[in-house]
Amino acid sequence: MKWTLIVPTFNEEEVLARCLASATALADEILVVDSFSTDGTLAIAEKFGAKILQRTYENSAAQKNWAIPQASHAWILLLDADEWLSPALQHELHQLKTAKEPSEAGFWMYRANHFLGKRVRYSGWQGDKVIRLFKRDACRYQEKHVHAEIETHGAVGKLRSKLNHDTFKGIPAWEKKLRRYAAWQSRDYDRRTGAITLYHWWLKPGFRFFKHFVLRGGLLDGWVGYKVSAYAAWAVRLRYEALRDLRAGRPWEA
Repeated sequence: MKWTLIVPTFNEEEVLARCLASATALADEILVVDSFSTDGTLAIAEKFGAKILQRTYENSAAQKNWAIPQASHAWILLLDADEWLSPALQHELHQLKTAKEPSEAGFWMYRANHFLGKRVRYSGWQGDKVIRLFKRDACRYQEKHVHAEIETHGAVGKLRSKLNHDTFKGIPAWEKKLRRYAAWQSRDYDRRTGAITLYHWWLKPGFRFFKHFVLRGGLLDGWVGYKVSAYAAWAVRLRYEALRDLRAGRPWEA
């Protein structure tokens, strides 16, 4: 089996080296799909021998779907820049790569998420999983602006070891990201949301906090669990604020 590693980037100089260093040994080709970074991202990519493709960013799914057919090899290992392989996952993937080619079209990987410098074990993040290894010609991302997952033509297996993920770059950056996601989500939700009511303003955010902090065990994560739950509730509220402004002709900048 030969694999192409694909990493989408935009100003990822703080995390890209960690990502690439964890996966380079498994890759027969590295494609960094960049949205015209203005920091040191491209220099880091070149250091690891990556082929750099640049394209204006539309959304995550569109960017990845554009990159996948350009891979030279039949299997894709796709990582976001803020993800990196644990040693256990590196070993498991190496065993898979050197064995007989599997019949599956792709593989789920559970993620070990980190926030505010700590591992989040509950708070609704404990079941987080993504398809990150898949056949180039059997898989594409759903055309959604946010949280698009891969659609596969064939069976999907599951790996035992976890993929590390740390999306936190500070409170201002995190809140800016949530606002950006809200702007994107407003476009998806506009088609299926009627009039915005108190249910959307208050009940949905309130239940989201309760779900993450109580039902999904956020209280067991302590202060980090509280922050994760509070931000999850705020993200719901932001979604409907962005949708209100979109309908009023004042779309948020994504």
